[in-house]
Amino acid sequence: MAAKNTNMFSLIFSFIILGLAHLNLVNTLSPSYYDQTCPNAESTITSVVKKAMLNDPTVPAALLRMHFHDCFIRGCDGSVLLNSTGKNKAEKDGPPNISLHTFYVIDNAKKAVEALCPKTVSCTDILALAARDAVSGGPTWDVPKGRKDGRVSKATETRQLPAPTFNISQLQQSFAQRGLSIDDLVALSGGHTLGFAHCSSFQNRIHNFSSKQSVDPTLESSFAASLKSVCPATNTAKNAGANLDATPTTFDNRYYKLLLQGKSIFSSDQSLVTSAKTKALVSKFASSQQEFQKAFVKSMIKMSSISGGQEVRLDCRVVN
Repeated sequence: MAAKNTNMFSLIFSFIILGLAHLNLVNTLSPSYYDQTCPNAESTITSVVKKAMLNDPTVPAALLRMHFHDCFIRGCDGSVLLNSTGKNKAEKDGPPNISLHTFYVIDNAKKAVEALCPKTVSCTDILALAARDAVSGGPTWDVPKGRKDGRVSKATETRQLPAPTFNISQLQQSFAQRGLSIDDLVALSGGHTLGFAHCSSFQNRIHNFSSKQSVDPTLESSFAASLKSVCPATNTAKNAGANLDATPTTFDNRYYKLLLQGKSIFSSDQSLVTSAKTKALVSKFASSQQEFQKAFVKSMIKMSSISGGQEVRLDCRVVN
């Protein structure tokens, strides 16, 4: 019995230490982190991102998704930016990340910042700032800075990312493991107001949904028909798919309105209306863009403060 109690004490003590370590990492982040060492870093990064957005309308959604995928594996440490090597397959080459793109935007921003302040600004901070700038037409906020870049990136760990087929319980568990609440889950899911989904990510809802129904009954019928027309069961078009909402390059609350109409793309999105608490938040954000944006900013700052790196990379694609 004594041994059992000792083990329990050790486990609790370990959790306390981990919690304090995480708290310490969060507290080291500050919006003014580069004010003395690289005062023009933020404006330089913003300029690079805005130029890229003018040339390619897919940049906003791509950068926001890249930041999410980075923070959900090993914390926000830029591990998603690392290239695979002969001995290691990196996160960016894991199945959920194959469609990630616009890494060149981070490379260009890093090059510009290195010219100003060598060996000072982490790739992870650049990605966090780029994700903020990508929220085109939406809110802006002071990004806490001071993250460090990680040295480990494994494709196998991308299995930990929440999948588009997740139900509400799986989503809650995934977010809770990263210290994120149900409120954060619903607010951050609003990032799906930007972007495009390939057929493979929602094929489960429109073909052979179950032994009794071909199509997910939670899908509005005319919307389901439109999805089936662009993604037939025998689809071979590599880039076939659908926009996540009617304004895929504008950050608005249309996503939540579509959820209430049964017109969401992913089953993970539709699951947000299957529990009373999450549905209440969906309804709140659908009726008020201001409330959504306020919650999104709060949750973005919280998520992007999950730190985990050790160095300031000189090249975002390789460790020092």
